[in-house]
Amino acid sequence: MMSLEKINNLLSALSTNPFYLEKLGGLRSVSSLEEYSAKVPFTTKAELAADQKLHPPYGSNLTYPLKSYHRFHQTSGTSGQPMMWLDDKGGWDWLCENWKWVWEKAGVTPGQAAFFPFSFGPFLGFWAGFESAVGLGIRAIPAGGLSSENRLKMMERLRPEILCCTPTYGLHLAEISQDARCLGVKKIIVAGEPGGSLPEIRDRLSKAWNAEVVDHHGMTEIGPVTVSDMSDPSRLLVRHEAYFCEVINQDEQGIGELVLTTLGRHGSPILRYRTGDLVQPDEDFALKGGIIGRADDMVVVRGVNLYPGAVEEVVRSVEGIVEYEVLIEEANSMVEVRIRAEGSGAKELAIRLQEVFSLRILVEEVPEGTLERFEMKSKRWKRRS
Repeated sequence: MMSLEKINNLLSALSTNPFYLEKLGGLRSVSSLEEYSAKVPFTTKAELAADQKLHPPYGSNLTYPLKSYHRFHQTSGTSGQPMMWLDDKGGWDWLCENWKWVWEKAGVTPGQAAFFPFSFGPFLGFWAGFESAVGLGIRAIPAGGLSSENRLKMMERLRPEILCCTPTYGLHLAEISQDARCLGVKKIIVAGEPGGSLPEIRDRLSKAWNAEVVDHHGMTEIGPVTVSDMSDPSRLLVRHEAYFCEVINQDEQGIGELVLTTLGRHGSPILRYRTGDLVQPDEDFALKGGIIGRADDMVVVRGVNLYPGAVEEVVRSVEGIVEYEVLIEEANSMVEVRIRAEGSGAKELAIRLQEVFSLRILVEEVPEGTLERFEMKSKRWKRRS
């Protein structure tokens, strides 16, 4: 079924959805994708959050009666109050099918074991990943509630071929392991933050574990969207069967904000959602360099655009850096950036940053153990006024 047909099926289903009934007016079908983009307004996270405050607890973006919904999740709340999200059976099955696509594109096969080394909490991503793995015949091993040391001991006993985690936590486990390369992991599927598509981070993870690294991204309100192109891991493939994708406000390099419509999640749909993710699509609408950063995280320092993903790649190119944080400071309408880094290599990092960005960025070396460690999404960029 083509995207236009799926969009019209979605539009026709929303006559009982109070949130979109108001946004769409009488629009029930379009004759082209161009007409869809022209007539359907964007949906924003702030708008959805405001709707949930106005119509607690779940908001009005529900197409079916409340009794139809059996799955509850919420966003991580990294950019504000967490949003709650419900799914009916059809929507949840659609999400799991999208995650099965991730597993299959990553080359994971039935009978292999996948290790999930953290608690999922109410966050959607790895719940869908876990359940879809079970549905495919992949042995899914949960390790929430254990310490990192005990998770490593569990991996040593069970020898799972697949590790599913954030790039940050994968590096942390390798850091505290005696030798992660001996644990038998063949493939690491990373998500939750940029990194798996960036060569320096991917190479560091791969060397630490002697494993292939597969990137993936999605979000609670959208679902699983992308996975690495295994023939070119710097690209993220988009599941176009499930999402209508647009990129808006592109700069001279083609970098712009990813806008998504969920084509099969009728019970709690999203139309033209401004994700805030910065991407650079190629001619096949794969994403070069993965998720480059967040539109609200990019900072301009003395005329130079600094994206978190680009800075991360430079940091990870310096062997001695164990952990870091970026401090963004504003004074007299000027923005300055400085970096606090654990481990040796602060001087080398300052030189590399100047070479790459033509900016002098102060790098402060701090004692090991000073900076926060993360299991889920890292929060390394911090603003100070």
